[in-house]
Amino acid sequence: MQRRKAQIEESVARYLHQLDSADRQDPSLSRTAKIDHLNDKVTKLKAEMERLAALEEEMLARPEQQISETDPDARSMATSGRGSGMVGYNVQIAVDTANHLVVSHEVRNEGTDKSLLFHMGARAKAALGVDKMEVVADRGYHKSEEILDCANAGITVTLPKPQTSNNRLKGLFVKPDYVYLADEDVYRCPAGEHLIYHYTNEERGLILHRYWTNACQRCSIKDQCTTGKERRIARGEREDVLEEVQRRLDEHPEKMRLRRETAEHPFGTFKCWMGYTHFQMKTLKHVGTEMALHVLACNLKRVMKIMGAAPPIAAMKAA
Repeated sequence: MQRRKAQIEESVARYLHQLDSADRQDPSLSRTAKIDHLNDKVTKLKAEMERLAALEEEMLARPEQQISETDPDARSMATSGRGSGMVGYNVQIAVDTANHLVVSHEVRNEGTDKSLLFHMGARAKAALGVDKMEVVADRGYHKSEEILDCANAGITVTLPKPQTSNNRLKGLFVKPDYVYLADEDVYRCPAGEHLIYHYTNEERGLILHRYWTNACQRCSIKDQCTTGKERRIARGEREDVLEEVQRRLDEHPEKMRLRRETAEHPFGTFKCWMGYTHFQMKTLKHVGTEMALHVLACNLKRVMKIMGAAPPIAAMKAA
């Protein structure tokens, strides 16, 4: 919005400068026509500025603070490129590792996956009709509240934790370098000192326990640990569950490769069928229907690959 307004302001200033130049020259029929043409352009640009101002007011009043003028339900999706983005939909799928069938899918318009781990896990669990289930996801789904909800629902999660701190790049120790000793309720730092519990507070809806030690100030490797007075560690109320997730990943790193081979393959199939282009439909309802047809076709082809064409055809006739 700001970039577009700046472009219009630049164009208006250029046209006004051309008008001033035209006014200083001798009047003629061609000169008058040029002035009228420039005035028409300026009028149209000013009208566009008024339209953008009204659109900006509407945009800022919305919770997500964005508007798509081509599809009212489409939203800006987070991408890996810095400063980049794509307006579209967030397609979620859950694929079983045994038969590579899409057991659950949904089209969403949230820009990220962070709040969808439990939602999609619960949908897949219900579709399979099981009491317990293992889920492997990528780091984009890592959110402590979602992982805890999964644990409470009998969904065992394995996924990597995103690197939110750049301390490692600075040559400083990071949180995994500090070992939590549950029996003593302390953290042991790389220097062998114990960071003891001091207080508990709530931050962004999370209950956090705070640990530190006064030994930092006389530590010989303090410059590798912190630039502050002492290194402080925050521990969530159910961080044992998060540590269990990391332990599973450390013991079975091959699961991330299994996730790529299982979950990414259908997306490649869908994109190939669609010609690596956009959805043909607009609005969340219609895009959801379009995606459902792709999933149905993918699963039918997969079932026929496993069983042959006769059993699925017989089952559909019986239904």
